Amino acid sequence: MKIYSIIIMVVLAFWISFASARENALFQGQDVYMAGLVSKIKAATVSVGTYYYKDVPMTQFRGTGFAIDDGSRIVTNQHVVEAIKKKKLMFHLRIFHKKLSGKGVKAVLVAEDPFHDLAILEMEEKLVPLPMASEGSLKEGHQVAFTGYPIGLVLGLNATTHTGIVSAIAPVMLPSPHGSLIKGDMVKYLEHPWDIIQLDAVAFPGNSGSPVYRIATGEVVGVINKVFVKGKKEYVLKEPTGITYAVPVGFVRKLNRSVKK
Repeated sequence: MKIYSIIIMVVLAFWISFASARENALFQGQDVYMAGLVSKIKAATVSVGTYYYKDVPMTQFRGTGFAIDDGSRIVTNQHVVEAIKKKKLMFHLRIFHKKLSGKGVKAVLVAEDPFHDLAILEMEEKLVPLPMASEGSLKEGHQVAFTGYPIGLVLGLNATTHTGIVSAIAPVMLPSPHGSLIKGDMVKYLEHPWDIIQLDAVAFPGNSGSPVYRIATGEVVGVINKVFVKGKKEYVLKEPTGITYAVPVGFVRKLNRSVKK
């Protein structure tokens, strides 16, 4: 009996050791894959802003963007560009990236879609573009990540990555409980409903325009465009809700097709 007990203990010890080694190898493989994926995404992710010698500081950061198409086109949010428009600084529109000039590269607005909060910029330089996922491929529960420049250039030109899951794919606006509450732009969303992606990862100011991509494939599935905020906007840093929304990439593809080559 003692011999059998010893044999069983040896077998169990071997099996535990084998399982542990296999698990460690699996985790290491996932780490290597994720590190490579993040590096690839960061190479195509830029900050969008302005450079003007009369500004203090001269470089003004407005949001995040990422390269598509041939690498010269940059996707961002329309509200990022709109903020630059209102300050009458479109001539000073710049794309910033470690691989580009320190003063940024001039860019022009070639297409915008305020309804879906998207804009496409174009520059003379080229980055390696990110692949876009096919429509309908994203499902609730898929693991995703997004890379961008939260809190402006406080961290410098160092894009950061957040991970999470797709917690819901739902209408951009829920039905109103009473007709009297439907006002202004809300009517447009009722007339032309579309689904938005809800994430459980936390985005911050500056993440607007960040690419959301599936971890399994590395393909872009959406564009960060807003965060649910409690009370005033200042609370997003002190009390983040963890509810972030992204525009499906299908609208990016449609807007890009509208741009003449």
